[in-house]
Amino acid sequence: MHYHHQNSSVVKTVIIDDEPLARSVVTEYLEAFPQIEIAAQCNDGFEGVKAIQLHKPDVVFLDIQMPKINGFEMLELIEEPPAIIFTTAFDEYAIKAFEAHAVDYLLKPFSQERFNKAVEKCLAQTAAPQQKKAVEELVQNSPQSPAQAERIVVKNGGKIKIINVHQIKYLEAADDYVKIHTAEGIFLKAKTMGFYEGSLPTNGFVRIHRSYLVNVQEITRIDPYEKESHLALLRTGEKLLVSKAGYMKLKAVLGL
Repeated sequence: MHYHHQNSSVVKTVIIDDEPLARSVVTEYLEAFPQIEIAAQCNDGFEGVKAIQLHKPDVVFLDIQMPKINGFEMLELIEEPPAIIFTTAFDEYAIKAFEAHAVDYLLKPFSQERFNKAVEKCLAQTAAPQQKKAVEELVQNSPQSPAQAERIVVKNGGKIKIINVHQIKYLEAADDYVKIHTAEGIFLKAKTMGFYEGSLPTNGFVRIHRSYLVNVQEITRIDPYEKESHLALLRTGEKLLVSKAGYMKLKAVLGL
């Protein structure tokens, strides 16, 4: 029998995994925790974002490998992520990321015993700032699997949009955000310029200035400008400032 203390309240959870079997394992294992109520089960990250916004769960079971967008990309779209228990099949990128940020995860297939440990730790720590911080850092630097390095997932109004890196004209630094300029408009992402400089294909994108990371395919001309700097003229007619260091990088990439 489970006896609850007066103050123990219901813990709401959402399960996000594209495999029905994996979801049913979690559901079954959760029977050991009567205080946890399953608010929703989702089979992709798009549904996951909606369910989290709607139910505001305390804890989320999140699979990493999913169609459309993966678990890391889904987390990037959530303003205030709840406590997360990651579930993943073997995936070297994901596991490297978990280890790098000291984030606990359940490697499939996992036992009831291992599951209980993760859940108990999570329940004991839901408010633990270090756990939240680890997940935030994980999201900030989310690992670049080959698929992810080719795209950026953004939220545009209520819709989720996948931008292929080749559609990007340039990225611009804006406080804690990066503005992604595309033909369809400008999208904001809570990441750093350094992150994109490290993850976008280096032969395609050059950091021409501390405020700009540009798709070299978009540059039509480079004109000298005052004080050893230059201006890059884009196909769109936009002009971006190129710093002295940026000019050296551009010359190297363009073979000038």
